[in-house]
Amino acid sequence: MLSFLNPSRSYDPVRRCVRFAGHDGMFEISFTVDVDALEPVASDAQQGETAYLQAFDKARNKIHEIARKAYANGHRRVYELGRDSFR
Repeated sequence: MLSFLNPSRSYDPVRRCVRFAGHDGMFEISFTVDVDALEPVASDAQQGETAYLQAFDKARNKIHEIARKAYANGHRRVYELGRDSFR
């Protein structure tokens, strides 16, 4: 079962995404969330690392839910969650 015990996340300005990890037993699974998916949560006046990390934190439960669904559809080591993942 996929769990998110480590609350760490980081912003990748080159790929314009927030990175985070989940764990399935002893296996670490990497996830990214495109900033396009976070922009509706981010303040209209704010953009950039701080805004995207705050938006991630506000939507953390929903992001983890979507990550679990993606992981349940096929076990891989890396998942990219884009705007379409949130529909």
